[in-house]
Amino acid sequence: MQEVNSYYADSAASPLAYPPLQGDQRADICIVGAGYTGLSSALHLAERGYSVIVIEAESVGFGASGRNGGHVGIGQRKDQYYLEKQFGKDIARGLWDMGLEAVDTVKQLIEKHHIDCDLKQGILHLAHRSKYCSELEEEVEHLRHHYQFDQMEYIETAALANFLDSQAYYGAQWDKASLHLHPLKYLQGLAKAASKAGVTVYEQSRVLSYSEGSSIRVATADGTVTASELVLACNGYIEKLEPRINGYIMPINNFVLATEPLSDELAEAVSAQDTAMQDTRFVINYWKLSADNRLIFGGGENYRRGFPSDIKGFVRQYMLQIYPQLENTRIDYGWGGTLAITLNRMPHFGRLGDNIWYLQGYSGHGVPTATFAGKLIAEAISGKLERFDLISNLPTRKFPGGTLLRWPGMVAGMLYFALRDRI
Repeated sequence: MQEVNSYYADSAASPLAYPPLQGDQRADICIVGAGYTGLSSALHLAERGYSVIVIEAESVGFGASGRNGGHVGIGQRKDQYYLEKQFGKDIARGLWDMGLEAVDTVKQLIEKHHIDCDLKQGILHLAHRSKYCSELEEEVEHLRHHYQFDQMEYIETAALANFLDSQAYYGAQWDKASLHLHPLKYLQGLAKAASKAGVTVYEQSRVLSYSEGSSIRVATADGTVTASELVLACNGYIEKLEPRINGYIMPINNFVLATEPLSDELAEAVSAQDTAMQDTRFVINYWKLSADNRLIFGGGENYRRGFPSDIKGFVRQYMLQIYPQLENTRIDYGWGGTLAITLNRMPHFGRLGDNIWYLQGYSGHGVPTATFAGKLIAEAISGKLERFDLISNLPTRKFPGGTLLRWPGMVAGMLYFALRDRI
């Protein structure tokens, strides 16, 4: 797997060092993966009195949880119109309520465990074509009238200057309930909280296999964990560990840059109200200011194992389409990461047998949803299955062609939508 030299890694505190798994260990619950899903699950389960071991193939924060854009958005990855049409109004309402609770859960964890992660308020969702303005405005009204949600406002074209100095957009939704943060600092805070709660974390310990049954034995090269329950929290890094769920997700790579610290004038041009921003493109651009006034900008994807040779240049082209005034701004960092999408862009939760649980497929909505997944799995393992089952029972399909042939189909589809963004 590719290493990452990111602004997040350089600006976060020195990570806690966790040993590799050695010898034979026992716990009530074994979790594979030390990202948001794994650490939130571990923390919530430990607080319910379970003994928990987390096994991480690389290091805490190595995957998407330590590399993402840091947006903590309300709702689901799909809008309420889609959810109502596909699943009915009752399920759509349940998903909406859980989406709000997911953001609140992130905020509550930060407050409870005193996590210093540069938390800020608000996300602006920008229309990159004028035809999308009416849709954004209608959605604001729909949420107000049908979900009693009044923390979103439609911003007309003329008022966009109050938020950013760019000619690239035609209108926007101002979502005042959503948050943004430093994703690696947040993850490190979860890791410290989980350790304090009694969770044991092992790094550099790739899981090679596990046995099934009433007692599960999880094996790495140098040790084993025997547990009553197993939680697979690998997301885009599941690879061949569990073929029964691998075909439901598609790992894709997304890329981010960080500029040098901006002058106050340029920082105000980028985000006058210090909100995070994202646009309506299928392959979205997303950005925010860091605590030290750097622009953290994500743009562009690829659908193969390797990253572009020049990530800074690859992402910079998208940045300059929005902010040409940054032409002479130095780019200090460029990095990539792997996330997992599903066909319907809804999370893929479930279990294999009675005691193997999986949570994956956040489709770019992982900070709140993966954190909330940990809360749901703790409820489910404790015997309260209703909310976990609401998501796990959503209709879902594997990618056509399975893991071997899903790539060509996805590439063709993504290229089509990327072209549609440009014309």
